[in-house]
Amino acid sequence: MRKLFLYCSALATLAAVDVSLAQHPLKFEVKLLAVDSNEGCDVADVDGDGKLDVVAGRNWYRNGDWLPRPVRLIEDRNGYVQSNGEWAYDVNGDGRPDVISMSFFSGGVYWYENPGPEGLAKGHLWQPHLLVDTGYGTNESSHLYDVTGDGRPEWISDQWNKANPLIVWAFADSDGDDSGGDGAKPTLTSHLIGASTGHGIGFGDVNNDGREDILVGSGWYERPEGDPLAGRWPYHQDWQLQAPCPMVVEDIDGDGITDIIVSQAHGFGIHLWRGLGEDDNGQLAFEKTLIDDSFSQAHCLHMTDLDGDGRRELVTGKRVRAHNGNDPGGTDPPIIRYYVWDPDAKQFNGYTANEGQVGTGLQIRSADIDGDGDMDLVFAGKDGTQILFNQRKD
Repeated sequence: MRKLFLYCSALATLAAVDVSLAQHPLKFEVKLLAVDSNEGCDVADVDGDGKLDVVAGRNWYRNGDWLPRPVRLIEDRNGYVQSNGEWAYDVNGDGRPDVISMSFFSGGVYWYENPGPEGLAKGHLWQPHLLVDTGYGTNESSHLYDVTGDGRPEWISDQWNKANPLIVWAFADSDGDDSGGDGAKPTLTSHLIGASTGHGIGFGDVNNDGREDILVGSGWYERPEGDPLAGRWPYHQDWQLQAPCPMVVEDIDGDGITDIIVSQAHGFGIHLWRGLGEDDNGQLAFEKTLIDDSFSQAHCLHMTDLDGDGRRELVTGKRVRAHNGNDPGGTDPPIIRYYVWDPDAKQFNGYTANEGQVGTGLQIRSADIDGDGDMDLVFAGKDGTQILFNQRKD
């Protein structure tokens, strides 16, 4: 089985949860890694020294000195670095994290091969390998997610053109065998889920039937029983949004019914859609509550336990120059905010983590990067790649 090198893997070694309540707002120390316009990032132990490094666009950054070291060359086009999200994943099974990524405007999904100790020491570029050409060039964001639940993730590229289909791309070897190994060339095979997408994507059991669904900007796809890649999924066109990538789909208030957190990715407003179950017509019903509308372009939503109380907080912020500054509020200063759920008041309380220095791109990552027992945050956006080191005091 290939290994997915995500922040969540780092959590497995943490000690028992500290249920003490931290004082809010938490303090964060900013570490600027590079000034560029790349908007994708991930966290992984790139060089095998037992410490978590950062991979972001053209470079990886070694934990300790945090100097940029080369990964790949990426062109800029119309104000966008041609990476719409990246994922650290051991594609070839050699025990080292590689990087998977694609462009906003072309269909090629590539993986970049970790060159190993000697190549890393010499600063070699990572060799690119084409996994597949999807044929689609309206790629809003890309995601590596285990849709099937078999422990091996699939590749999904959300399309801002809602007329384009939703396709799940599964890993296979060049001979079509998805078992992996034996030196076969990795590739991706397509599985059509539905005919429409739309700006935004999310993964989770939205209808509470025990099976994870896929949410898109124009509605949601209901996962059927049996093999999820065997055919199309039933489609429910229940909304039309320019939604974040990803949306949050989980039971926020603990009532056993799935909720959704949605933002206007190119406007103002972050909302909690509190799940109410089905209405009299059998459609999902939600109660919409404002979380925050003080800044615009909350294009990415992320959940992680920042304060160590065993509950996850919502982290988001202003995407920098999402449409080259042409969105509402597009030239306002960057900001990072986090939100703590108050189970008694049944609401989120918001706090500012940073204002004026750090904004978001397409991905937010969290991991205990400095090994002090709390979650740090990584952002890659058009004001640079930056770490916010959590200064929580228990």
